Amino acid sequence: MSIEITNESGVEVDESALLRLATFALDHLRVHPDADLAILLVDEAAMEQLHVQWMDEPGPTDVLSFPMDELRPGTDDDITPAGLLGDIVLCPQVAIAQAKEAGHSTLDELELLTAHGILHLLGFDHAEPEDEREMFGVQRDILVGFTLAERKR
Repeated sequence: MSIEITNESGVEVDESALLRLATFALDHLRVHPDADLAILLVDEAAMEQLHVQWMDEPGPTDVLSFPMDELRPGTDDDITPAGLLGDIVLCPQVAIAQAKEAGHSTLDELELLTAHGILHLLGFDHAEPEDEREMFGVQRDILVGFTLAERKR
């Protein structure tokens, strides 16, 4: 699995933890080991530009996902084919504020946002209540499973 992380945000981030989380999430979702994922961390100004350009929304946001090959989660019997999963863009400055509000660490928030972004790359959405329940349930399963796996490390 090729996961590339680039930090242009100016904020120190535990990139190895994000790499482990992304690897765990993709394994959990039965994505082919030859799939490619890029994670880019940017500052608020760059995120605001992307948010306006792609979502026509003002201000910076926490995470944006840009799917490439429209891959979907696999199953135990049929993993996702190899391909370009896409790009996730994270804004640590927004994550810092959200983490404080939620009462957890910035790394916890960035891991949540990474899992969330990966799910969007794989076609999950939360526009409708039923879709939101499904997506957030899978997201919770990934984060809980990852936390348990990290404790065993």
